[in-house]
Amino acid sequence: MPIKGKHRRSRISPLARRLVAVGTGGVALALPLVAAHTASAATGTTVTAEKRSVTTYTVVAGDSLAKIARTHSLSGGWKKLYQDNRKAVGANPSVIHPGLRLTLGGRAATPAATTARTTAPAPAPAVQAAAKTYANNLDGWIRESLDVMAAHGIPGSYDGIYRNIMRESSGNPNAINNWDSNAAAGIPSKGLLQVIDPTFQAYHVSGTSMNSYDPVANITAACNYAADKYGSIDNVNGPY
Repeated sequence: MPIKGKHRRSRISPLARRLVAVGTGGVALALPLVAAHTASAATGTTVTAEKRSVTTYTVVAGDSLAKIARTHSLSGGWKKLYQDNRKAVGANPSVIHPGLRLTLGGRAATPAATTARTTAPAPAPAVQAAAKTYANNLDGWIRESLDVMAAHGIPGSYDGIYRNIMRESSGNPNAINNWDSNAAAGIPSKGLLQVIDPTFQAYHVSGTSMNSYDPVANITAACNYAADKYGSIDNVNGPY
C-alpha cells in the first residue's frame, strides 16, 4: 500500500546555496581565504624555526668571518654574518679577535659582548735589598771574606781567620816575605795570610780579585787552601 506523505525538500545551508548559485566562481573566491590561513601558519612556523636557529659563537685563534660562515653554512655568507654583528666586530670585518662572541643565524638584539680582557695590575717592582757594605779595615775584610766563603761552602770562622792573620802579617795587607825559601825560589809569600802566587792561583775563589794583595781575595784563597789541606783555617795554628 503506497504511503502517502509530503515530499520533504532537502535543506541546503546558506553557504552551500551561495556556492551553488555562483558555481565554480564562488569556490575560487573562497580558496584565497584558506590559502591565506595556511600561509599565516607557515609563516609562524618559519619565524619560530629562525628564532630557534639563532646561536652564539666564540671566536678562536685562526678564525675569520668567511671561515665561520662556511663552517656553519650560514645563509648570506660572511657578509650577512658581518652585517648581523657589525657593532661587535667594528669597522674592519677582516679583524676579529679570539674571545669575541658572534650571533649566528640572526641579528643580535644587542651588540655581542666580548670576553673581558682584564689587565692584571703590574706587580710592584721587587724591593732590591741594599747591597751589603763592609768597612775597609781588617774587620770588614774578614766579614766580607766569610760571606764569600759561605756562598762557596768554604769552612772557617772569624776567630780562626783573625788569629792566623795576626800571626802571618799582623793585619798588613801589603806584607811580603822576602827572606824565606819561597822568596829564594822567586815566589814570596804575600798579603794578610802570606799566600804564594801559585797557591793563590790554584785556590782563587771566583768573584774575588785576581790580585793576591787584595785583602778579601787573599783571605778566601788561603781559607780555601786550608780547607783542602787541613779541613779548615780554624785547624791551622802555625806556618802552613
